[in-house]
Amino acid sequence: MTSLTFADNSGDSLPLYLVAKDDVEAWRTSLSAPQAAFALASGFGGAAGDMVLLPDGEGGVAAAAGGLGDAKTRTRKRFVVADLRAKLPGGVWRFETGLTGRDLDEAALGWLLAGYRFARYAAQKAPEAMLVAPGGVDAARLERIAAGETLTRDLINTPANDMGPDELEAAARTLAEAFGANISVITGDDLLAANFPMIHAVGRASVRAPRLIEMNWGSVGPRVTLVGKGVCFDTGGLNLKPGVSMGLMKKDMGGSANVLGLAHMLMAGDTPVRLRVLIPAVENSVAGDAFRPGDILTSRKGLTVEINNTDAEGRLVLADALALADEDKPDLIVSMATLTGAARVAVGPDLAPYFATDDDDAAGLESGARVVCDPVWRLPFWDPYEAMIEPGIADLDNAPKGGFAGSITAALFLRRFVSQTPRYMHFDVFGWSPSAEPGRPKGGVGQGIRALYEALPGMLRT
Repeated sequence: MTSLTFADNSGDSLPLYLVAKDDVEAWRTSLSAPQAAFALASGFGGAAGDMVLLPDGEGGVAAAAGGLGDAKTRTRKRFVVADLRAKLPGGVWRFETGLTGRDLDEAALGWLLAGYRFARYAAQKAPEAMLVAPGGVDAARLERIAAGETLTRDLINTPANDMGPDELEAAARTLAEAFGANISVITGDDLLAANFPMIHAVGRASVRAPRLIEMNWGSVGPRVTLVGKGVCFDTGGLNLKPGVSMGLMKKDMGGSANVLGLAHMLMAGDTPVRLRVLIPAVENSVAGDAFRPGDILTSRKGLTVEINNTDAEGRLVLADALALADEDKPDLIVSMATLTGAARVAVGPDLAPYFATDDDDAAGLESGARVVCDPVWRLPFWDPYEAMIEPGIADLDNAPKGGFAGSITAALFLRRFVSQTPRYMHFDVFGWSPSAEPGRPKGGVGQGIRALYEALPGMLRT
């Protein structure tokens, strides 16, 4: 069960005081003498995540206080308030706080995200405490963000036996139907006839047919195309992954989950854009007709690609989809993918590294990221490394030797397929929280999509 909406404000609610560590003594003076004494005796000191329930005169709960910690803690730890939700008894609560603006938005959004539970296979107890939308926040906007994030998390968390290319298509169809979007799908050998040879090559060894999913929505505004890697499971192909590396490969469709979550936010908010979503959905399997190391594939764009590692398949399926996106010359193309281990080595699991051809787009994204607490970090399209992706006997190498700059060379590879659209952004996300954090339980997580949702309107006005 997931609870990601605010409570109706029609009934009674109890105050939840949000108290910074430095403000505890001043806050206690605002209480009645018995409550102040109780708070002091309980040892409540305002540390991040601290909680105290304040009694009424009849043995019940009159209010609660939650700690915000100090400024250093709040800089290091996002969504401090999210930790408080599960500690509160059921009922409807309201914030009593001096927080305003971005800080209040963060507290309210963190509360909503703390309601997420993945309960498809086993019951999960969701927090029963609900919150009245704080005055001064755009409650509908925050609920849209939480709903899009929930879609992304659910898709990533679902194991591959229940989230193959066909199920990913079904999820896209459900989303399209909810918002009146148009959807079309090219499947199996029809990919060859439609000139998507690399999507077909990567997915043909699976009993679950590869496909290209396309969704279109909106009739006014700038044209934005989102391309999401949909590798529903990645064995590594003939360059088979070791077991320890295969354990999380259900999340290798995290790029597609992210773009569908972002699409939900944009459509639910009736954002004035002409939105196109492209998802190459495949399973990279091992069989007699699997593509091989040493093969040279010809892409939709006509560029030839030498296969030096069948485990570098995500960039292949993205390349065909990006070539299609580029043919339409939209105002902006954004690709999202769980693409390289090098990105994790560079920035860890919490940051979403991205590449941008336009400096203004990068500035807008980073401003939006700060507003919605969705950290991103820019990496360069470093032109001197172009030679590293040129093998000599083909136009491109899908897995340059040497191991240096793996995320950058992958991004440069993808950029070769976006030659007619000046504004291109690529995100090399992890899509997974390896441990529980405030507002982010262990498991699938959206990365970069809240930042994009916040930034896109401003970016597209430039």
